[in-house]
Amino acid sequence: MAVKIKLRAKPLLFILIVLVVMALCVGVYWLIMSQPVDKNSDKKIEVVIPNGTTTRQIGVILKQKELIKSEFFFNVYTKVNRVNSMKASTYTLTKSMALEEIIEALESGNSYNPDVITITFKEGERITDFCKTISKKTNNTYSDAIALMKNRTYIQTLIPKYWFLTNEILNASIYYPLEGYLAPNTYEFANKDVSVESIIETMLKQTDKILTKHKDKMKKPVHYYVTMASMAELEGTNTDNRKQIVSVFENRLARGMNLGSDVTTYYALQHPMDKDLTSKQFATANPYNTRSTTMMGKMPIGPICNPSSSSIEAAVNPTKSNYLYFVADKYGKIYFTNTLAEHNAKVKEIKDKGDWIW
Repeated sequence: MAVKIKLRAKPLLFILIVLVVMALCVGVYWLIMSQPVDKNSDKKIEVVIPNGTTTRQIGVILKQKELIKSEFFFNVYTKVNRVNSMKASTYTLTKSMALEEIIEALESGNSYNPDVITITFKEGERITDFCKTISKKTNNTYSDAIALMKNRTYIQTLIPKYWFLTNEILNASIYYPLEGYLAPNTYEFANKDVSVESIIETMLKQTDKILTKHKDKMKKPVHYYVTMASMAELEGTNTDNRKQIVSVFENRLARGMNLGSDVTTYYALQHPMDKDLTSKQFATANPYNTRSTTMMGKMPIGPICNPSSSSIEAAVNPTKSNYLYFVADKYGKIYFTNTLAEHNAKVKEIKDKGDWIW
């Protein structure tokens, strides 16, 4: 009888071993499948979960985005853990997230609003460019936007709200009072029905942040610095050479010379920057055109574009130098000189190399 018991014990032991091995395999499998697809990847992946999406369909979406290792395991995992509250929305996930983290994110949901719009206003662009962008990105027309930018009655309501806006911008010769004061940046708005007024005030708040950083260092009117920054923006390519350019302009002003800035002529004539001007056009008398002989020792009447924070920095903290001239080659490299003879020699050198911009 004892022998029979021993014989029966062998298959039971075998079964026990098999079960243990299977349990270990399942455990290892569970651990592996729960881990991130790529723990070293920080790339952000947008995932849209529409309303009414089932758990199985969510698994398909996540697998297509390569955020999980298996749709099958995802379904098993959610059933075992009784996950049934994942929310429809748009998420930003990464492959470095473990399955548990992904599911927690989907359960938490977010405040994503599909109607929100993003508008990018580029550095160095004019008010007219900004109005074109507004008309493309919102339900406002170009004519509506540009009309408000010219509306001095409206502009007067803004001056008491923002310390950096002064009556100087209401000068009748200024094309657009807010030129130079609308901070280039990327902004978010609730939807396409956003008003032009709301866009303007959002940008002015950003300008406030930028200019406030330099407020204590400003020894001249803010309008001077914003105007100077707008010229440096279009003449230079980075903070360092813009600081040097501002020093040239200030040296010329101190000597009663005109600034001779080509970009001011383009603005004065509202001419596209990529189209050539004639010598007669460059000589046009205009309070913006610093190439004109009527502008000896004078700044333009106002900004000629909306400058970057880099250019504001350059205008407030220029480099000290004795330079009176500068010229750029077609690669954007800027050469500074002290005398007209040196300047003309540098221009000839650039042309002889075939590096002239025109």
